[in-house]
Formats: sequence, structure tokens, C-alpha cells
Amino acid sequence: MGYCSGRCTLIFICGMQLVCVLERQIFDFLGYQWAPILANFVHIIIVILGLFGTIQYRPRYITGYAVWLVLWVTWNVFVICFYLEAGDLSKETDLILTFNISMHRSWWMENGPGCTVTSVTPAPDWAPEDHRYITVSGCLLEYQYIEVAHSSLQIVLAVSVDSQPLLLVPLGLFYFCANVHTNGICG
Repeated sequence: MGYCSGRCTLIFICGMQLVCVLERQIFDFLGYQWAPILANFVHIIIVILGLFGTIQYRPRYITGYAVWLVLWVTWNVFVICFYLEAGDLSKETDLILTFNISMHRSWWMENGPGCTVTSVTPAPDWAPEDHRYITVSGCLLEYQYIEVAHSSLQIVLAVSVDSQPLLLVPLGLFYFCANVHTNGICG
């Protein structure tokens, strides 16, 4: 009974992760944030494999999913530190999230709740010609806190007490071996 309850919970949490990461993926695409787009894409694939492994009971898929969750939590902690400018990190650097391909920032920077965007003319000499130079004011919630909230939600879903993905692996393997053992194949 414990495994079935844990398995159903894991399926529910995986579904929630998919919905939340797809929402996040859309806004990262709108902001041309290439590193998060790549991380989100890998996460979507791994969550789908984790769902498949849970439904079809494939221990290797479940183990891979659990290992990926550790990396996913690490990535989201990095994103939180990046936007809160912990240590030497600065949200003003282009290299980290856009691979220095573009000067784009978080979509929420200009489109956050209550934000007013004003074009600055004339643009400074250092501003690229194909980009508009703007100021953003009046935001009810600054964009970095929205990004931190997205990453925090991903961490909560990954280490959710109800899903316990890292504890499900040994429990699932024990359950599998116990079932096979009763049929005389294991141990």
C-alpha cells in the first residue's frame, strides 16, 4: 500500500512539475533566456521519463529522475542566487543566462505586474541599434523576485515531502525485489 500511495503522489508531483516548468519555459522563451530554456527542456524530458518509469515501474528511469532532481535543485538554487546577486553573481551579466548571444533579460523585467516602460531617447552610444533603450518603473513586484519565486516553486516541487523521490527509489527497488523473491527469482 505504501508504494502505491507514494507512486500516485509521485505521478501527481510530476504532473505539477510539468505544468509549472512549461509555464516557466514560455516566459524564458519570451525573454530569450537560453540557459534556462535548455535546463527547462532537459527537465521536461526527464520528468516525462520519470512519469513513464513510475507508471511502468522502470527502476532505472526512477533512479535517473531522482538523480536529475538533485541537479535541478542545484540549478534552481543557482538561479535564485543569480537574481538575488549573492556573492560575485550579477543579474546584469549577459554571459550566464543568454550565453552572451544577446542582451535580453527576464521577460518579467518589462512586463511585470504594474510595470511602466518608458523609452529613453536618444539612446546612449553604447546601446546596440537593434535594441530599444528603456527605463522600467512602478513595478508592484520586481522581476528578480518573480524569477526567484519560479525557482523556489521548482525546488519545493522537487523536494516535496509528499513525493519523496529520493526515498522512493530504495523503496521501489525493495518492493520489486520482494515481489520477484516471492516468485523464487530474486535472492
